[in-house]
Amino acid sequence: AVPAMVEWLIPFLLALATGVLSSWGVGGGTLLLVCMTLLLEVGHREAQAINLLFFLPTAGISLFFHRKNGYLDKDTWKQAALPGTVVSLLGALAALAVDVSLLRKPFGLFLLYSGSSMLLSARKKERK
Repeated sequence: AVPAMVEWLIPFLLALATGVLSSWGVGGGTLLLVCMTLLLEVGHREAQAINLLFFLPTAGISLFFHRKNGYLDKDTWKQAALPGTVVSLLGALAALAVDVSLLRKPFGLFLLYSGSSMLLSARKKERK
């Protein structure tokens, strides 16, 4: 058995690593989901809820600093906020209605596509 004092260490290190990677522009939330479901054996829905708890304060802080530094396009924000909120809510409700096992393969394909896209765009930038 793992000593109680060290039991928190692996989840902490995984959260720290995904936080650092997300600060570099890598999808930290996606990595956090993968780490929780594959390495920590957390259920998919529980992992999504935990991921949301990590995301909300991070997004709020990021929005504050982006606005402060003049990086927030107010027109785009005004156009995207309401539709983005509505579609996110509908997507969350749809995910609750679908069996989790049906979501695993599309999510895996999404991860492969996202990772491939990041690698390919990084290579294109290196060539220029």
